[in-house]
Amino acid sequence: MTIEERINASETRIFKTVFPNTTNHYDTLFGGTAMHMMDEVAFIAATRFSRQVMVTVSSDRIDFKKPIPAGTIVELIGRVSEVGNTSLKVNVDIFVEQMYAEGRELAIHGSFTFVAIDEHKKPVRIIK
Repeated sequence: MTIEERINASETRIFKTVFPNTTNHYDTLFGGTAMHMMDEVAFIAATRFSRQVMVTVSSDRIDFKKPIPAGTIVELIGRVSEVGNTSLKVNVDIFVEQMYAEGRELAIHGSFTFVAIDEHKKPVRIIK
């Protein structure tokens, strides 16, 4: 399987509903909760790509473009964007859509870096 085929096969999509217990005093999704969900989908994409033990080493940049209100549906999409010797980068987008209306908008974009590790927690080569 080529790298591009592995990237396509490992793309990860998760849908969630934004409930009041995940919102702040403005009735929008907590930023920390969004980051948690993004790291999770990025981890799944990285692991599906490599089929190795992966750990997050950085969240390189997270841009909050639109608030995400309670009572909406979000889709998180994680996709491997770069592959190095022992690390890889995953871009994650969160799209928001109203439950009872058509359309969706990009709300948050972020980038996460993962490293493959062995049983001693030392970096190892990503098998390509």
